[in-house]
Amino acid sequence: MTDKDVEQTYERGDDSGPWWADLGAWGAVALIVFGGLAAVWVFFRLPGSPEELATSYYQAAKVVCIGLVIAGSALLGRRRAPAAATEGTNETNEPERA
Repeated sequence: MTDKDVEQTYERGDDSGPWWADLGAWGAVALIVFGGLAAVWVFFRLPGSPEELATSYYQAAKVVCIGLVIAGSALLGRRRAPAAATEGTNETNEPERA
């Protein structure tokens, strides 16, 4: 049996990225709110909160931080998009020189 006869079940070029890569701005807001609610849940020691509070706060803070990074990236992307579109226009109406 040769390598060509064996069916490949995976793609080597398939790099879909992390789970949070395509959330966008609203997904970031949802992560921030969810992390905040998780921290409040642990603070009030509601049912289901673990005994080790520091670990729970750490996990909630990680979720909030991921949300903040995604929100910042989305806002920077929106801010830079109009600037990149206006750079391509020639405001002086002069032909470009090579």
